[in-house]
Amino acid sequence: MADAVERNPAAAAPLADEAATAPVPVRPSGVPDKVLRIVVPLGMFCLAILAWHLYVTINEVPHYILPSPVLVAQALWNDWGTLAPALFVTIKITFTALFLALVGGVGLAILLVQSRWIELALFPFAVILQVTPIVAIAPLLLIYASDTQTALLICAFLVAFFPILSNMVQGLKSVDHNLINLFELYGASRWQTLIHLKIPASLPYFMAGLRIGGGLALIAAVVAEFAAGSAGAGSGLAFRLLESQYRLNIPRLFAALVLLTATGVAIFALTSFISWLSLRRWHESAIRREN
Repeated sequence: MADAVERNPAAAAPLADEAATAPVPVRPSGVPDKVLRIVVPLGMFCLAILAWHLYVTINEVPHYILPSPVLVAQALWNDWGTLAPALFVTIKITFTALFLALVGGVGLAILLVQSRWIELALFPFAVILQVTPIVAIAPLLLIYASDTQTALLICAFLVAFFPILSNMVQGLKSVDHNLINLFELYGASRWQTLIHLKIPASLPYFMAGLRIGGGLALIAAVVAEFAAGSAGAGSGLAFRLLESQYRLNIPRLFAALVLLTATGVAIFALTSFISWLSLRRWHESAIRREN
C-alpha cells in the first residue's frame, strides 16, 4: 500500500483527512473522580441528616427518644465547654496508646522475625492478650495500675498493639526470597538486610496495621472507660455519654457521639494520608493505573 501511495500522492489525501477527523481517544482526567469522591459521600450524608430531621418532625418524636439534628447541633454548641475537655482526654489517651503500640509492635515484630525460637516463645502471649476481652481486663488493671488514666491507656494499648504486630510480622516475612538471596550474595549483614530490604518491603503491611490500630485505639479507650466507670473532671467522652444517658439529656448524648464519630473519621483520614504519602511513589496500591 505504501508503494501505491507513493505512485499516487492524491490517494494519500483522503487517508490524511480521515486520520485528522477520526476521534482521538482522550484519557479521562483525575479531577472528576476526585470531585465525585467528595461530592457523593457529602451528598449522601446531607440526605441522611435531612431524612432524620423529616422523620423526627413528621412523626413528632420526643427529643428524649430521638432528638432532631437541630437539637443535637444546639447541644453541641451549648455544651461545648463540657464536651471539649472530655474530647481532649479521649484523644490524648488514643494517640498515646497508638504511639506506644507502634513502638512496641514494630520493635517486637523485628525481634520475632530474627529468630524462630523467639517467635514461638513470645507470639502466643500476644495472641492471648488479643483474644481476651478488654472488658474483662479493665477491672484488673484498675487494681494494679496507679490511677484510672493509666489503666485506660493500657487497655487502649493492648487493643491497638496486636494488629500492628501481626501486620508487621507478616510484612517482614513476605519479602521476596530472591532479593534476600541477592543481599546474601553481595555479603550484606542481617542488620543491613533488615534496614535496606525487609523494613521498606513491609511498609504496606505496616500502614494497614496503622489504619486498623488507630480506630481500635479509640474504640478501646471508650470501652475501657465504660468498664472502668471513671468520673470527674478528668474523664473522657465515655463518661459524658453515660452521664447524659442517666440524666436523659439525649441531645448531649448524640452530640458526644458526633464528636466520637468525627474523631474516628479524622484518625482514619490521617492514617490513610500518611499511608498514601509513604506508598504513592512506588507501591501498586497507591499508584494510579495508566489504563
